[in-house]
Amino acid sequence: MKKLSTLTRLLVCAGLAFVGFTAQAQDVKGSAAAGNGKVWLCVGCHSIPDYRADYPLVYRVPMLGGQNAAYIASSLAEYKKGNRKHPTMRSIAASLSDQDMADIGEYYAAQTASSPNNPLK
Repeated sequence: MKKLSTLTRLLVCAGLAFVGFTAQAQDVKGSAAAGNGKVWLCVGCHSIPDYRADYPLVYRVPMLGGQNAAYIASSLAEYKKGNRKHPTMRSIAASLSDQDMADIGEYYAAQTASSPNNPLK
């Protein structure tokens, strides 16, 4: 039997890890009903029409109702990793699991920008 090079072994391990990660990510299904109980922290900024946050820069805070669920979950994951830069969002996202992010995404996707009391029904 031929010995595998170190590089080949690393590539095989990386490939297997990627397959495992992809399978795990695909297993996460969001629930709008579960998300309803998880958006309480979002309400403080994302439910105020034309709200602007002023730390560290002035940002227009978007209303999230009607946004794509996958986009919201992906955005939260990027804040958690630090790829999207906003200290408050990063600290909030850091406390969320993949399931929490999927649930929050599904909750907001079930809303519209004009839902009464957006984001809460």
